[in-house]
Amino acid sequence: MTSIIGTYECKVDTKGRVLVPASLKKQLPAMADGFVLKRSVFETCLELWPMAEWEKMMVKINKLNPFDKKVDTFIRAFMAGVKLVDIDDAGRLLIAKDLLQFGNITKEIVMASKVNIVEIWDKDLYEATLEPDDFDFGALAQEVMSNISFDD
Repeated sequence: MTSIIGTYECKVDTKGRVLVPASLKKQLPAMADGFVLKRSVFETCLELWPMAEWEKMMVKINKLNPFDKKVDTFIRAFMAGVKLVDIDDAGRLLIAKDLLQFGNITKEIVMASKVNIVEIWDKDLYEATLEPDDFDFGALAQEVMSNISFDD
């Protein structure tokens, strides 16, 4: 599994292009295979999936029963706005207008690692999600991580 590390502040130009930071580019596996850029399921941000990670997810999704109405609805929503993208020779990623609108992205963004993918956020929205009034990271970490074995 790919593991991507880092949080990067970048700018989007008027054409929707963002220069991918060199230290992030070095971590992105097999860039020649391309990427999938899509809407996040839970947040107002975008997700950049290396193709190998996307293909693993598609194997799992393809095992779902397409004759189950909930599955059908989920797949439609999950795949909404999905785009195949590449990083060009100048190191830029082009974000389609519909995805810019979904993420409320105008100029300043944050590219943040999320284990095996990269989230792309409007900078102000990203900062707001890290500091909501009712957010207790310590309590959340305890709840999420307390059942994981660290003996591996």
